[in-house]
Amino acid sequence: MNVTSIPVFILSGFLGSGKTTLLLRLVHEAGKRGLQPAILMNELGKLDIDGHMVQSELAGVSVKKLLDGCICCDKKSEVAYAAETLLRQRPDVLFIELTGVANPEEIADCLAEPQLLGRVRLQHIVTVLDAEHVLEYNSLFSADRQLIHTLRRQIEVADLLLLNKVDLIPPTRLRKIEKAVRKHNPKAPMLTAVHSDMDLSLLLAGVEPVPDKHPAGRNPFHVFRHMPSSGQAAEQDGGAAVRHRSFARLSTVVLPCPNPVKPETVERFLQANASRLLRAKGYLNTGAGPSAYLMQYAGKRFSWKQAAYDGERYIVAIGMDLDSERLAKEWLLASADM
Repeated sequence: MNVTSIPVFILSGFLGSGKTTLLLRLVHEAGKRGLQPAILMNELGKLDIDGHMVQSELAGVSVKKLLDGCICCDKKSEVAYAAETLLRQRPDVLFIELTGVANPEEIADCLAEPQLLGRVRLQHIVTVLDAEHVLEYNSLFSADRQLIHTLRRQIEVADLLLLNKVDLIPPTRLRKIEKAVRKHNPKAPMLTAVHSDMDLSLLLAGVEPVPDKHPAGRNPFHVFRHMPSSGQAAEQDGGAAVRHRSFARLSTVVLPCPNPVKPETVERFLQANASRLLRAKGYLNTGAGPSAYLMQYAGKRFSWKQAAYDGERYIVAIGMDLDSERLAKEWLLASADM
Protein backbone atom coordinates (compact mmCIF):
# COMPACT_ATOMS: atom_id res chain seq x y z
CA MET A 1 0.00 0.00 0.00
CA ASN A 2 1.36 3.43 -0.95
CA VAL A 3 1.70 5.82 1.96
CA THR A 4 1.37 9.53 1.23
CA SER A 5 4.30 11.46 2.69
CA ILE A 6 3.36 14.40 4.91
CA PRO A 7 5.02 17.77 4.20
CA VAL A 8 7.05 19.14 7.11
CA PHE A 9 7.80 22.81 7.74
CA ILE A 10 10.68 23.69 10.09
CA LEU A 11 10.41 27.17 11.63
CA SER A 12 13.73 28.50 12.86
CA GLY A 13 15.10 31.78 14.18
CA PHE A 14 16.63 33.32 17.28
CA LEU A 15 14.74 34.02 20.51
CA GLY A 16 11.94 36.55 20.07
CA SER A 17 12.20 36.80 16.30
CA GLY A 18 8.52 35.97 15.67
CA LYS A 19 8.45 32.22 15.02
CA THR A 20 5.32 31.51 17.07
CA THR A 21 3.46 34.35 15.39
CA LEU A 22 4.35 32.87 12.00
CA LEU A 23 3.30 29.42 13.22
CA LEU A 24 -0.13 30.70 14.21
CA ARG A 25 -0.55 32.40 10.83
CA LEU A 26 0.44 29.22 9.02
CA VAL A 27 -1.93 27.02 11.00
CA HIS A 28 -4.87 29.40 10.47
CA GLU A 29 -4.12 29.55 6.74
CA ALA A 30 -3.82 25.76 6.58
CA GLY A 31 -7.28 25.50 8.12
CA LYS A 32 -8.69 27.87 5.50
CA ARG A 33 -7.28 25.56 2.84
CA GLY A 34 -8.98 22.51 4.34
CA LEU A 35 -5.75 21.11 5.76
CA GLN A 36 -5.49 19.38 9.14
CA PRO A 37 -2.20 20.53 10.72
CA ALA A 38 -0.14 19.01 13.52
CA ILE A 39 2.47 20.89 15.55
CA LEU A 40 5.68 19.93 17.32
CA MET A 41 7.01 22.69 19.60
CA ASN A 42 10.14 22.96 21.71
CA GLU A 43 10.97 25.28 24.62
CA LEU A 44 14.19 25.52 26.62
CA GLY A 45 12.50 25.85 30.00
CA LYS A 46 10.75 23.29 32.15
CA LEU A 47 7.52 25.29 32.00
CA ASP A 48 5.56 25.87 28.83
CA ILE A 49 4.37 29.26 27.58
CA ASP A 50 4.17 29.28 23.80
CA GLY A 51 2.39 25.93 23.82
CA HIS A 52 -0.36 27.27 26.08
CA MET A 53 -0.75 30.26 23.78
CA VAL A 54 -1.00 28.03 20.72
CA GLN A 55 -3.43 25.71 22.50
CA SER A 56 -5.74 28.61 23.42
CA GLU A 57 -5.86 29.87 19.82
CA LEU A 58 -5.89 26.55 17.95
CA ALA A 59 -8.51 24.35 19.54
CA GLY A 60 -8.57 20.84 18.10
CA VAL A 61 -5.09 20.95 16.55
CA SER A 62 -2.74 18.11 17.50
CA VAL A 63 0.23 19.56 19.40
CA LYS A 64 3.25 17.95 21.02
CA LYS A 65 5.58 19.95 23.23
CA LEU A 66 9.17 19.01 24.07
CA LEU A 67 10.17 20.96 27.16
CA ASP A 68 13.31 21.51 29.22
CA GLY A 69 15.97 21.15 26.56
CA CYS A 70 16.92 22.04 23.01
CA ILE A 71 15.38 19.87 20.34
CA CYS A 72 18.61 19.74 18.31
CA CYS A 73 20.79 18.27 21.07
CA ASP A 74 19.14 17.23 24.33
CA LYS A 75 15.96 16.04 22.61
CA LYS A 76 17.15 14.83 19.25
CA SER A 77 16.33 11.23 20.12
CA GLU A 78 12.76 12.24 20.98
CA VAL A 79 11.99 14.11 17.76
CA ALA A 80 11.33 11.04 15.62
CA TYR A 81 9.12 9.47 18.30
CA ALA A 82 7.11 12.68 18.77
CA ALA A 83 6.68 13.11 15.02
CA GLU A 84 5.61 9.50 14.62
CA THR A 85 3.02 9.93 17.37
CA LEU A 86 1.65 13.03 15.64
CA LEU A 87 1.41 11.12 12.35
CA ARG A 88 -1.06 8.75 14.02
CA GLN A 89 -3.46 11.70 14.13
CA ARG A 90 -3.34 11.65 10.32
CA PRO A 91 -2.48 15.28 9.68
CA ASP A 92 -2.06 16.82 6.24
CA VAL A 93 0.93 18.92 7.27
CA LEU A 94 3.38 19.01 10.19
CA PHE A 95 4.85 22.25 11.55
CA ILE A 96 7.96 22.05 13.78
CA GLU A 97 8.86 25.19 15.75
CA LEU A 98 12.38 25.12 17.15
CA THR A 99 13.87 26.95 20.10
CA GLY A 100 15.81 30.08 19.27
CA VAL A 101 19.13 28.27 19.68
CA ALA A 102 18.43 25.16 17.59
CA ASN A 103 20.15 24.17 14.36
CA PRO A 104 17.42 23.32 11.82
CA GLU A 105 19.62 21.04 9.71
CA GLU A 106 19.91 18.60 12.63
CA ILE A 107 16.12 18.39 12.84
CA ALA A 108 15.93 17.85 9.09
CA ASP A 109 18.28 14.88 9.61
CA CYS A 110 15.84 13.44 12.16
CA LEU A 111 13.19 13.20 9.44
CA ALA A 112 15.28 10.48 7.80
CA GLU A 113 15.04 8.18 10.82
CA PRO A 114 13.80 4.67 9.85
CA GLN A 115 10.35 5.06 11.44
CA LEU A 116 9.74 8.26 9.45
CA LEU A 117 11.38 7.32 6.17
CA GLY A 118 8.88 7.69 3.33
CA ARG A 119 6.18 8.99 5.68
CA VAL A 120 7.33 12.62 5.80
CA ARG A 121 9.11 14.98 3.44
CA LEU A 122 10.84 18.25 4.23
CA GLN A 123 8.84 20.99 2.52
CA HIS A 124 10.51 24.19 3.75
CA ILE A 125 12.97 25.50 6.33
CA VAL A 126 11.92 29.05 7.19
CA THR A 127 14.20 31.20 9.33
CA VAL A 128 12.72 34.31 10.94
CA LEU A 129 15.15 37.17 11.61
CA ASP A 130 14.65 40.04 14.05
CA ALA A 131 15.48 43.06 11.89
CA GLU A 132 16.03 45.30 14.91
CA HIS A 133 18.81 43.15 16.44
CA VAL A 134 20.19 40.65 13.94
CA LEU A 135 23.26 42.76 13.15
CA GLU A 136 24.30 42.77 16.83
CA TYR A 137 24.34 39.00 17.31
CA ASN A 138 28.00 38.58 16.33
CA SER A 139 29.23 41.13 18.86
CA LEU A 140 26.74 40.10 21.56
CA PHE A 141 27.73 36.42 21.43
CA SER A 142 31.36 36.81 20.35
CA ALA A 143 32.56 34.70 23.31
CA ASP A 144 30.30 31.76 22.38
CA ARG A 145 31.47 30.35 19.05
CA GLN A 146 28.98 27.49 19.11
CA LEU A 147 26.04 29.85 19.42
CA ILE A 148 27.38 32.09 16.64
CA HIS A 149 27.78 29.00 14.45
CA THR A 150 24.21 27.91 15.15
CA LEU A 151 22.76 31.35 14.36
CA ARG A 152 24.68 31.39 11.08
CA ARG A 153 23.46 27.91 10.20
CA GLN A 154 19.89 29.05 10.81
CA ILE A 155 20.46 31.51 7.97
CA GLU A 156 22.56 29.28 5.73
CA VAL A 157 20.21 26.26 5.57
CA ALA A 158 16.94 28.20 5.17
CA ASP A 159 15.15 28.05 1.85
CA LEU A 160 13.15 31.13 2.85
CA LEU A 161 14.27 34.00 5.08
CA LEU A 162 11.68 36.22 6.74
CA LEU A 163 13.13 39.53 7.92
CA ASN A 164 10.60 40.44 10.59
CA LYS A 165 9.96 43.68 12.54
CA VAL A 166 11.10 45.91 9.66
CA ASP A 167 8.82 48.65 10.98
CA LEU A 168 11.36 49.14 13.78
CA ILE A 169 14.35 49.96 11.56
CA PRO A 170 15.23 52.70 9.03
CA PRO A 171 15.69 51.81 5.32
CA THR A 172 19.47 52.27 5.58
CA ARG A 173 19.66 49.51 8.21
CA LEU A 174 17.58 47.23 5.99
CA ARG A 175 20.21 47.44 3.25
CA LYS A 176 22.96 46.59 5.74
CA ILE A 177 21.02 43.54 6.95
CA GLU A 178 20.44 42.31 3.40
CA LYS A 179 24.15 42.60 2.65
CA ALA A 180 25.14 40.75 5.85
CA VAL A 181 22.58 37.96 5.36
CA ARG A 182 23.56 37.42 1.72
CA LYS A 183 27.11 36.56 2.83
CA HIS A 184 25.68 33.42 4.44
CA ASN A 185 22.76 32.66 2.12
CA PRO A 186 22.88 34.24 -1.34
CA LYS A 187 20.05 32.24 -2.89
CA ALA A 188 17.03 31.89 -0.57
CA PRO A 189 14.23 34.42 -1.08
CA MET A 190 14.26 37.04 1.69
CA LEU A 191 10.94 38.68 2.49
CA THR A 192 10.28 41.58 4.83
CA ALA A 193 7.43 41.53 7.32
CA VAL A 194 5.78 43.16 10.31
CA HIS A 195 4.36 40.76 12.93
CA SER A 196 5.43 37.85 10.66
CA ASP A 197 2.72 38.79 8.18
CA MET A 198 3.70 37.37 4.79
CA ASP A 199 2.14 35.82 1.71
CA LEU A 200 1.63 32.30 3.03
CA SER A 201 0.76 30.92 -0.39
CA LEU A 202 4.50 31.01 -1.08
CA LEU A 203 4.87 28.28 1.53
CA LEU A 204 1.64 26.32 1.33
CA ALA A 205 1.31 26.15 -2.46
CA GLY A 206 0.97 22.53 -3.52
CA VAL A 207 0.14 21.21 -0.04
CA GLU A 208 -3.06 19.19 -0.36
CA PRO A 209 -5.23 17.16 2.04
CA VAL A 210 -4.21 13.54 2.37
CA PRO A 211 -6.58 11.49 0.18
CA ASP A 212 -8.84 8.79 1.58
CA LYS A 213 -8.20 9.85 5.15
CA HIS A 214 -10.54 8.46 7.81
CA PRO A 215 -11.17 10.21 11.13
CA ALA A 216 -8.95 9.01 13.94
CA GLY A 217 -9.42 9.38 17.67
CA ARG A 218 -7.44 12.44 18.71
CA ASN A 219 -5.48 13.22 21.81
CA PRO A 220 -4.68 16.74 20.63
CA PHE A 221 -2.31 18.02 23.31
CA HIS A 222 0.74 16.24 24.63
CA VAL A 223 3.72 17.30 26.71
CA PHE A 224 7.05 15.49 26.79
CA ARG A 225 9.23 16.60 29.70
CA HIS A 226 12.92 15.92 29.35
CA MET A 227 14.82 14.61 32.36
CA PRO A 228 18.44 15.88 32.46
CA SER A 229 21.01 13.23 31.71
CA SER A 230 24.21 12.72 33.63
CA GLY A 231 26.05 14.87 31.10
CA GLN A 232 23.69 17.82 31.44
CA ALA A 233 23.35 20.25 34.30
CA ALA A 234 20.21 19.49 36.27
CA GLU A 235 17.84 21.98 37.79
CA GLN A 236 19.44 24.23 40.40
CA ASP A 237 17.88 25.28 43.66
CA GLY A 238 16.84 28.87 44.32
CA GLY A 239 16.03 29.84 40.75
CA ALA A 240 15.24 26.73 38.74
CA ALA A 241 18.05 27.39 36.27
CA VAL A 242 18.35 24.98 33.34
CA ARG A 243 21.61 25.24 31.39
CA HIS A 244 21.72 24.53 27.68
CA ARG A 245 24.18 21.73 27.01
CA SER A 246 25.68 23.15 23.80
CA PHE A 247 26.07 26.73 24.92
CA ALA A 248 27.58 26.86 28.39
CA ARG A 249 26.75 30.53 28.94
CA LEU A 250 23.06 30.26 28.01
CA SER A 251 20.61 29.45 30.79
CA THR A 252 16.92 29.55 31.63
CA VAL A 253 15.57 30.69 34.99
CA VAL A 254 11.99 30.18 36.15
CA LEU A 255 10.66 32.88 38.49
CA PRO A 256 7.40 32.00 40.30
CA CYS A 257 4.64 34.62 40.41
CA PRO A 258 1.98 33.28 42.80
CA ASN A 259 0.70 36.77 43.70
CA PRO A 260 -0.54 39.65 41.54
CA VAL A 261 2.24 41.89 40.30
CA LYS A 262 2.10 45.25 38.53
CA PRO A 263 3.26 45.32 34.89
CA GLU A 264 5.59 48.23 35.68
CA THR A 265 7.23 46.14 38.43
CA VAL A 266 7.90 43.31 35.99
CA GLU A 267 9.22 45.64 33.32
CA ARG A 268 11.45 47.52 35.74
CA PHE A 269 12.91 44.25 37.04
CA LEU A 270 13.63 42.84 33.59
CA GLN A 271 15.09 46.12 32.32
CA ALA A 272 17.46 46.14 35.29
CA ASN A 273 18.83 42.82 34.04
CA ALA A 274 18.68 43.67 30.34
CA SER A 275 22.44 43.44 29.82
CA ARG A 276 22.34 39.65 30.18
CA LEU A 277 18.70 38.96 29.29
CA LEU A 278 17.81 37.76 25.80
CA ARG A 279 14.16 36.81 26.22
CA ALA A 280 11.49 36.59 28.90
CA LYS A 281 7.88 35.48 28.86
CA GLY A 282 5.32 34.40 31.36
CA TYR A 283 1.76 34.24 32.64
CA LEU A 284 0.96 36.65 35.48
CA ASN A 285 -1.88 38.19 37.40
CA THR A 286 -1.67 41.98 37.30
CA GLY A 287 -4.41 42.75 39.83
CA ALA A 288 -6.63 44.05 37.04
CA GLY A 289 -9.25 41.31 37.36
CA PRO A 290 -8.93 37.54 37.71
CA SER A 291 -7.58 36.84 34.21
CA ALA A 292 -3.98 35.98 33.51
CA TYR A 293 -1.89 38.09 31.19
CA LEU A 294 0.74 36.78 28.81
CA MET A 295 3.84 38.96 29.13
CA GLN A 296 6.51 38.80 26.44
CA TYR A 297 9.86 40.56 26.45
CA ALA A 298 11.87 40.37 23.23
CA GLY A 299 14.35 42.77 21.76
CA LYS A 300 14.03 44.95 24.87
CA ARG A 301 10.34 45.51 24.07
CA PHE A 302 7.34 44.40 26.13
CA SER A 303 3.90 43.20 25.17
CA TRP A 304 0.98 42.24 27.42
CA LYS A 305 -2.06 40.26 26.32
CA GLN A 306 -5.00 38.88 28.26
CA ALA A 307 -4.87 35.08 28.16
CA ALA A 308 -7.30 32.22 28.71
CA TYR A 309 -4.96 30.47 31.12
CA ASP A 310 -5.67 29.18 34.63
CA GLY A 311 -2.44 27.40 35.48
CA GLU A 312 0.65 28.29 37.46
CA ARG A 313 1.87 31.91 37.24
CA TYR A 314 5.54 32.36 36.42
CA ILE A 315 8.14 34.12 34.29
CA VAL A 316 10.74 32.27 32.22
CA ALA A 317 13.94 34.32 31.73
CA ILE A 318 16.50 33.26 29.11
CA GLY A 319 19.89 34.89 29.02
CA MET A 320 23.67 34.72 29.04
CA ASP A 321 25.55 34.07 32.29
CA LEU A 322 22.44 34.48 34.42
CA ASP A 323 23.05 34.28 38.16
CA SER A 324 19.96 32.26 39.05
CA GLU A 325 20.29 32.66 42.82
CA ARG A 326 20.74 36.44 42.64
CA LEU A 327 17.95 36.78 40.08
CA ALA A 328 15.56 34.76 42.25
CA LYS A 329 16.32 36.84 45.35
CA GLU A 330 15.92 40.13 43.49
CA TRP A 331 12.64 38.95 41.97
CA LEU A 332 11.33 37.93 45.37
CA LEU A 333 11.96 41.45 46.67
CA ALA A 334 10.64 43.18 43.55
CA SER A 335 7.44 41.12 43.30
CA ALA A 336 6.66 41.73 46.98
CA ASP A 337 6.55 45.48 46.28
CA MET A 338 2.86 45.87 45.30
